[in-house]
Amino acid sequence: MPQPFTTQDFAARMTRAADAAAAAGLAGLLVAPGPDLAYFTGYQPTAITERLTTLLLTPGREPVLVVPKLERPDAERATGAGAVRLSDWSDGEDPYATVAPLLEDGRYGISDNAWAMHLLGLQGARPGTGYTSLTRSLPMLRAVKDADELTRLAAAGAAADAAYGEILTVRFAGRTEREVAADLAALLLEHGHSQVDFTVVGSGPNGADPHHEADDRVIRQGDTVVLDFGGLKDGYGSDTTRTVHVGDDVPEEVRRVHDVVRQAQQAAFEAVRPGIACQEVDRVARAVITEAGYGEYFIHRVGHGIGLTTHEPPYMVEGEEQPLVPGMCFSIEPGIYLPGRFGVRIEDIVTVTGDGGRRFNSTPHELAVVH
Repeated sequence: MPQPFTTQDFAARMTRAADAAAAAGLAGLLVAPGPDLAYFTGYQPTAITERLTTLLLTPGREPVLVVPKLERPDAERATGAGAVRLSDWSDGEDPYATVAPLLEDGRYGISDNAWAMHLLGLQGARPGTGYTSLTRSLPMLRAVKDADELTRLAAAGAAADAAYGEILTVRFAGRTEREVAADLAALLLEHGHSQVDFTVVGSGPNGADPHHEADDRVIRQGDTVVLDFGGLKDGYGSDTTRTVHVGDDVPEEVRRVHDVVRQAQQAAFEAVRPGIACQEVDRVARAVITEAGYGEYFIHRVGHGIGLTTHEPPYMVEGEEQPLVPGMCFSIEPGIYLPGRFGVRIEDIVTVTGDGGRRFNSTPHELAVVH
């Protein structure tokens, strides 16, 4: 069981973020409820409502967490509360008038998921301020994980692997995708996940839709099935994909396509090392699939970051020139999707090490046979 993060951990994160803001030429950062606020303070409001809550990080100044008065007791209990100055406002008051005196004229980074009404309210209360998304201005803010975060991500990956190992033993043929998806969700929870974010079960032609929602299609003997599932364990994400075949008689084309995807996934993993651009990971996998003649059927980026959420920066996609840094964690998930027929995807979560990469998933990449 990972040790809880401490007040000092959160204080160090806030200081590092304020310094990064200064280096980027920003006046400071405004952090909204969601993964960013949880990362910096450990505080997650019971319900994210229209009431303004924001953490202000300004270089060289004490962090300030502004909360609705009725939610202050909850905020005070957060582990990171000891590293901030709490300020509150009451219903009937203008929350932006509370925040405006804390701001200076200049440009601020703001959480991507901040409400537009709050951003506009702050602009109105302090016209000399401007705002840019944290993903655009500081994409590396949560991207590099420390040792404790890596431990949590490794544990989440191992739990997802255990769930996959057990799902191979259940019956597929004659059951609906929805039923198998429910089995997967139950197994993730059984193996320590507190939250299940998705359980994609795409059988037969549905496997050609990368984000297929499991439905009432009955899985048949001879189907190829894409299983993509993940969620949160100890606050950090899992996300893995494997492709299975129902029945021992696997068509040669399915074997061939699966082998191309397997080779692409392996080649991309072997390309991971500090200093190469994120887009190179995508390019390596895409080159393998294109050379095999399936380039037009690989229709998404090869990967995304993972941490407090299952999808976050950095993204392994053409045009992303951010170099890989040790501690970055992301998926490598090439796929081939033949419309109306079947799909294949293989996905592992990977972290960048000092001289290469390390997988957080260890289940076999071979095409598994289920019944």
